[in-house]
Amino acid sequence: MEKTPLDSTIEKASGVRRIIAATRYSLQGLMRLWREEAFRHEVIAFALGLVLFLLVGASAMDYFVFLILMLLLFAVEALNTAIEELVDRISPEISTVGRHAKDLGSFAVFCLLSANGLFALYVVIKVFAS
Repeated sequence: MEKTPLDSTIEKASGVRRIIAATRYSLQGLMRLWREEAFRHEVIAFALGLVLFLLVGASAMDYFVFLILMLLLFAVEALNTAIEELVDRISPEISTVGRHAKDLGSFAVFCLLSANGLFALYVVIKVFAS
């Protein structure tokens, strides 16, 4: 089969090597995300949420749902950071399209922050109401 200019000349890893490479890429992404102050605040909020759940005697299912919501928040924060980096790279000048892309990413993070806060409030009210 003839290669086109769009074909990669880099051999892609497969099997266990691919899993190891993917893990390395994910950890590099985590290290990049850690440099974002918003992400560090979200990690602190996660820890405080766990302490709050411990203090109010939340159920195992409450912890599980909170963990899933926080993992979703971390994922959306990572995607938001990726959007911001791409916009800054592709369009370093101020542009309406770039601003909209960043604002939409920020709104996605805000939605999950709100979902987490509402869930934590629900757990506290549920525990004290019973």
